[in-house]
Amino acid sequence: MTMKLGHLQGENHDGPGDASVLKPLRNSWQGIVISNGINPEYGKISPYWMAASAIDEAIRNNIAVGGRRIALLDNFCWGNPEKPENLGSLVKAAQACYDIAKVYRTPFISGKDSLYNESSSGAVTPTLLISAMGIIPDIRMAVTMGFKGSGNYIYLAGDTGKELGGSHYYKLNDCLGISVPKVEPEKAIKTFKAVTEATDRGLVSSCHDLSEGGLGVALAEMCFAGGYGAEVELSCVDGELREDFILFSESNSRFLIEVSPSRAGEFEELFSDVFCSKIGKTLGKKEIVVFSRDKNILAEGLDGLKKAWQTGVRL
Repeated sequence: MTMKLGHLQGENHDGPGDASVLKPLRNSWQGIVISNGINPEYGKISPYWMAASAIDEAIRNNIAVGGRRIALLDNFCWGNPEKPENLGSLVKAAQACYDIAKVYRTPFISGKDSLYNESSSGAVTPTLLISAMGIIPDIRMAVTMGFKGSGNYIYLAGDTGKELGGSHYYKLNDCLGISVPKVEPEKAIKTFKAVTEATDRGLVSSCHDLSEGGLGVALAEMCFAGGYGAEVELSCVDGELREDFILFSESNSRFLIEVSPSRAGEFEELFSDVFCSKIGKTLGKKEIVVFSRDKNILAEGLDGLKKAWQTGVRL
């Protein structure tokens, strides 16, 4: 088995890829896509929606690179299930696994649990890691997450809501919140199918899922990996939400997609029944520029942003 596409992408390995692609057979270009989903912060608010979001993230990470026919594995990390509060949250998470996997038609084929994780300070945060395995028909068609050129269009596929509960943005501001991201399967399935079809038609130059940090972080990561800047208009995403909500909401089932202007018409027609907005374009200069209602609210060089991203922030 050989690796075709690893997790760190871009010329300087500066971009966190959505999934890894493996080539298991010497005489076939068909491959295996492996991806994950996890966010313990959501478990502090709702174990049910934490589990649902982990499933959605693992699936969309798989789809982002070209995966389909996806199966799942679970890894529960919980406190003592003999305590009612821990057992209750475990049941809620397991119910979400059943509900979301069934509607997405992504069966659980294996998994494990790690229970009784407690100390004198209490139980661990209810946490579920979801791993997804999918099939990609041809690994040579695998999509990476770094921007590929200047002047290409940037689209945001999927609905953005006021869902910052458990987000990195709130955590940096010493908040937890209650507006945990939820999963809307009917909308999500339409988006997933459209992304897969666009990938198969060769319309997608790059693709990245939105998860921790939302639009702001996903956009920066695509710039880091590709070495190109970007210019986006937040009002194209939602004209009502506050700018920080649009930038950092962690709503599920969303993708940032780079499309060549020559293929934009075909792409937009394919997404006519899916919420999808053209929010900006890639730039030749290494800078991220963010507008809101035509007012410039951010202009930052990639080098400074990358340094802050790689050196970390105290939480």
